[in-house]
Amino acid sequence: MTQPREIRMNGRFAGKIAVITGAASGIGAATARRFAREGAALVLADINKSAGSNLVDELSRAGAAAQFVPTDVSKMAEVEALMDAAFARYGALHILFNNAGIGAYGKTGILDVNSWHQVISVDLDGVFYGCRAAIPRMKAAGGGVIVNTASISGLFADYGLSAYNAAKAGVINLTRAAAIDHARDGIRVNAVCPGPVETPALRPVLMMPTAIDEYAKLVPMGRIAKPEEIAAVVAFLASDDASYVTGTTIIVDGGVTAATGQPNFSRLLGE
Repeated sequence: MTQPREIRMNGRFAGKIAVITGAASGIGAATARRFAREGAALVLADINKSAGSNLVDELSRAGAAAQFVPTDVSKMAEVEALMDAAFARYGALHILFNNAGIGAYGKTGILDVNSWHQVISVDLDGVFYGCRAAIPRMKAAGGGVIVNTASISGLFADYGLSAYNAAKAGVINLTRAAAIDHARDGIRVNAVCPGPVETPALRPVLMMPTAIDEYAKLVPMGRIAKPEEIAAVVAFLASDDASYVTGTTIIVDGGVTAATGQPNFSRLLGE
């Protein structure tokens, strides 16, 4: 796989306070490193206390200001406590990256009801709780930025992932609603829609013998993304470079959703 070029910028987020959920691994951890490299002070949230604390130690050794707050985003009280912790330490909140998410496999007709509720509570309720807790604080400060992790699975369906599909579709439209509700408050709200990304969540799939070959066929760019490639888009949306961008979703999928889903006729023809 081609490695993404590391982009180094200094100071784009200097003086900014950013809260990231689902920060202990994958896209969240990559975004935390990106934000820290660009000058942000961070409050990181995850249910994985060990991994979250290790990431804070890593960032602190590199000279970044970072704090870890164990948080289950499916519980509104814990999300409120997370925002309180950010204010207690820094007195401000400029950026929220609602990134925590889970999935559950099961066809619609047999999906366990508890699995359905768990996915919806983390992936959709958690985003709502984050927005609800952050927006009044941002509004009082004159504005802010929220970026939500949606998915191409919120735009189209996957076999056996109905709960995840429904939750991520909800995130996309919640993003639009929050954006128009609070545009006049100086708050921008956008979403990123990744395709397949090399994260711990996808690792069990990638361990299947034919998975890499299957992705190579399905993704026009011929590979899955690195978390850092998604983090770069999140950083753009969170920055002043996107000052007139709100209520939109940016697809980062290597071209997956550019195709109709029909067979690759070029491959069939041997071209």
